[in-house]
Amino acid sequence: MSTRNTISKLVSLGGLCTAVALVATGCGAGGAAPSSGGSGGSSTVNVLVEAGGHAELTGVAEQCKKDAGVDVNFVELPYDGMFNRLSSEFSSGNVSFDVAALDSVWLPSFKDAVQPIDELFTDEAKKDIFPALVKEANVDGHFIGMPAWTNAEIILYRKDLFEDAKNKSDFQAKYGYELAAPKTWKQYQDISEFFTKDGMFGTDVKGAVETEWLAHVLQAGSPMVLDENNNVVIDNAAHKEALDFYVSLTKSAPTGAAQVDWAAAQNLFNQGKTAMTRFWAHAYRQIPADSPVAGKVGAAAMIGGSAGVAGVPGPWYLSVPKATKNAEAAKKFVKCAYDYNSTGIDSKLGLAARISAFEKYQDQPGYESFKPLIETLNAPATATRPATAKWQQIVDTVLIPLLQKAVAGGDTSALLADAKKQVQDLLK
Repeated sequence: MSTRNTISKLVSLGGLCTAVALVATGCGAGGAAPSSGGSGGSSTVNVLVEAGGHAELTGVAEQCKKDAGVDVNFVELPYDGMFNRLSSEFSSGNVSFDVAALDSVWLPSFKDAVQPIDELFTDEAKKDIFPALVKEANVDGHFIGMPAWTNAEIILYRKDLFEDAKNKSDFQAKYGYELAAPKTWKQYQDISEFFTKDGMFGTDVKGAVETEWLAHVLQAGSPMVLDENNNVVIDNAAHKEALDFYVSLTKSAPTGAAQVDWAAAQNLFNQGKTAMTRFWAHAYRQIPADSPVAGKVGAAAMIGGSAGVAGVPGPWYLSVPKATKNAEAAKKFVKCAYDYNSTGIDSKLGLAARISAFEKYQDQPGYESFKPLIETLNAPATATRPATAKWQQIVDTVLIPLLQKAVAGGDTSALLADAKKQVQDLLK
């Protein structure tokens, strides 16, 4: 499942299809509102987004109306329905939208159907976008998508437990160093072990999702699954080291790790069952007020292995189809989305894509997760997922089954060797 689709469900963004004074909004699977200017283009753009994504672009649309005279019609579709709609219309060459919000894993599939927006990626703009996203947006030598929002896993931990005097003293005595937010694999293992007692677990292990293990692969110094030449490297030493580390945490996590997904892990932490979780940064601001951990949570950058801190970003990009007859207004909207990127932080999801947008809020109360998120996204080893149209198929049929078997006690070497053959077969 896509990163953005998963996050959408976690924060219950469905049902945000509300009218905004300056924005006419289309909802569900219906068609976009017609443009008013015929083949020569118009000042109205139809923007296709995943259900709930409209909320993150509402502020952009309002400012774009004021500054550029561009009206916006949003059309929201469920994740799978959106992919199917994109595939169908791109194939036909007759599109009903002028801008589409694309999940990063879709860029390789739709690269030939969207037009370059190189002029928007000025040197100044590139300096204000996280390096991994700048790299991902450039496909075959051209920038084809402007990042609208992004996310990454960071460490959320029980600050009250970490600051407890007895816990600090006991931890120091047992492990020989001060109890603090973990920065390394070893520290994360020690702290997870220490807090697994009295009905609590030190951490969770999410066997039903692949992103977290892949972040550890990056931390171990390897590209994820495929190298830059599309060679399958899933059986290399770094993948095994990361998988063995991941499996080692099951002794400090709730049982049934093979079935734990994002929602289950978030519930465990918010219910006070785990002392730490590696989780998407937006969740820091989503802890319910009536949760037993509300007001007791700290945030830190993702842990690091031999290659240092690394995470797997979850960006979405705004792209302009080649087939639109309204390219000028469409590109104005995409530029507005860059210029007013920080307005997305005021939405329920509360994310942006520009470094300066996060920095604008990072020192404000309630946004303590932003500094760790910036550090994680800026880390040299942080990288986006491999640019292959087969990626989601690889995730669903190879990576998740591999993880589920590994955390259930499978032979990691054998599992990785088998996974290599499966991925190679998929790429033939």
